[in-house]
Amino acid sequence: METSSAPLPLHLDYANRTNLSEAAKWAKFLAILGFIMCGILFIMAFFIGSILTAISGIGNLSGMGELEGSPGPSFFQGATLTIFYILIALLYVLPCLFLYRFADKMQTAIKTEDPTALNLSFQNLKSLFKFMGILTIVVLSFYFLVILVSVIALASVF
Repeated sequence: METSSAPLPLHLDYANRTNLSEAAKWAKFLAILGFIMCGILFIMAFFIGSILTAISGIGNLSGMGELEGSPGPSFFQGATLTIFYILIALLYVLPCLFLYRFADKMQTAIKTEDPTALNLSFQNLKSLFKFMGILTIVVLSFYFLVILVSVIALASVF
């Protein structure tokens, strides 16, 4: 059996073309909104410390529900929150990029019937799901560690 690296003609029926075309439009819309949200998060990173300081100053909210002398929002202000917001924005850019590339290549593949563009589109979709899967595993592992440490800390108190 002979295998060739030459692209095969693109054979999609009308329903598949319509569904993939609409999916690509929605994917591009969501990717663009995601890029906008990344930009907002990045800009907010530099103002979040000031915002929390202003909020905590209104009516002395930093002391509400806390022990006397305990740190209020100022503990999390400044560089810590700035770095956190920048990291979240940078982390969110990658899935948005994969989603945008999927949509763009899919629209190109449907318009031009280019199997190479279709392959690139699906490669980006695969990369998006792979990234989100790995990120989900990392976040769930972090949650598990936090719960485990909390249970151990509570057990040591009693």
